[in-house]
Amino acid sequence: MRSRIKTARRVVVKLGSHVLSGPQGGFDVACVTSLAGEIVRARADGREVVIVSSGAILAGRQKLGLAADRSRALDVTAKQAIAAVGQVEIMRFWQHVFDWYGITVAQVLLTRDVVENRRRFLNACHTLSALIERGVVPIVNENDTVASEEIRLGDNDNLSAIVAGLADADLLVLLTDKEGVYTADPEVDAGATLVPAISVTQDENFRAGGSRSGMGLGGMETKVAAARIAAGFAIPTVIAHGKAPGILGRVLAGDDVGTFCEPRDVSLRGRKRWIYLRTAPAGTLIVDDGAKRAVVESGKSLLPGGIVRVDGAFDQGDPVDVRTESGLPFARGLVVYTSEEIDAIKGRKSAEIDGLLGYSLGEEVIHRDDLVLLGPDAAAAREAKG
Repeated sequence: MRSRIKTARRVVVKLGSHVLSGPQGGFDVACVTSLAGEIVRARADGREVVIVSSGAILAGRQKLGLAADRSRALDVTAKQAIAAVGQVEIMRFWQHVFDWYGITVAQVLLTRDVVENRRRFLNACHTLSALIERGVVPIVNENDTVASEEIRLGDNDNLSAIVAGLADADLLVLLTDKEGVYTADPEVDAGATLVPAISVTQDENFRAGGSRSGMGLGGMETKVAAARIAAGFAIPTVIAHGKAPGILGRVLAGDDVGTFCEPRDVSLRGRKRWIYLRTAPAGTLIVDDGAKRAVVESGKSLLPGGIVRVDGAFDQGDPVDVRTESGLPFARGLVVYTSEEIDAIKGRKSAEIDGLLGYSLGEEVIHRDDLVLLGPDAAAAREAKG
C-alpha cells in the first residue's frame, strides 16, 4: 500500500506544536532545521512541498514572555492577539531556516469561509498552485487572529487535510509526538501496539489510541479524522513521529514507519471536491433504504419519494448531509429546494411536486452532480468521475 508514496509528487507536511517546540520552550531549532533539510532534498528529487505549521500561539507566548498555562486562561480575543504576534515570529523563523537553502517561503492564512464559498475556494486553490509553480514553499496556518468559533477550521490536523484537497496533493504527512496510531494510549497502557496501516474509509468506527495533545488543539483522534478527509480525495496519509531522525525521508521512501492510512480508490474532482470539503452542513435529510440503494448502488439523484424526515432549516443551494434512518451519514449534497419545501414533498412522487408546491424546480431534491458519497459507501461511488 505504501508503494504509491514513492511516486507522490505533491506532498503536504503538517508539523504539530510538539514537533516544533523544544524541551525548554520556544522552537526546537535543531529538529526544524533537520526537517527543512529533508524538505529541500525532497524538492531536489522533484517533489513539491506545502507545509502546514502549528506554533503561532507558541511563538506569540515566547515573544510576549507568557507562560503556557497563563495563556490558556486568556479569552479568545487575547489569544488572537498572541497569535498575531506569533504569526510574524513563526514566518520569520521559517524564512530564516529556508534562507540557508536559497528557498523563498510564503504565508497562507485560511479560515472556514475559504471552503464554504466556492469563489474563495477556487482562489485558494489557484494561489497555492501559483506559489508551488514558482518554487515557493507555502507555509499554511489557520488565521487565528480573526478566527472565531463560527469560522474556525477546528485544528491544524483538519486544516492540513483541507490544504491537501485544495493543493490536489498526492500525500499528506502528519508529524506528531507519537510513532503513529496505537491501539491504546502507550503512555498509560504498556500493552498498546502501533497500528501499521488502517483503512479510514472502510472502518468508520475506528478509534485511535493515544492521549490528547497537551499543547495543540489536536490529538490522535483528530489525525485519524484528518486522514479520513484526505482519503476522500484518494490522498494517502502517514502519521509519524516528527522528531525521529530522517523521518520525512523515510516516509517518502515508502519505509514501514508510522501509520499508513489507506485512501479511497478514486479522487473527487472539480465541484464535487468543493462540496466534500464544506464542513458545516446546514441540515440533514433522513432517507429510507431504497433511496440509499438508488444513490449508492445505481448512481441516481435523490428524489423526494425516499425522504423520511427533514432536520434543520436551510435554503436552496445549501449543503446538507444525507443519513439513513439509523442515523448513518452516507452522502452530502446541495439541495434544490428549501427545508420547508422538502418537508412538504417528502415521501411523494416527483410528478406531484408542482401540485404540492404550486411550482417545480425539478424532480430531484439533490441532483447527482451535486451529490458526494461519504465513508465506506464512497468506495462504490460513481460520482467520483464528476
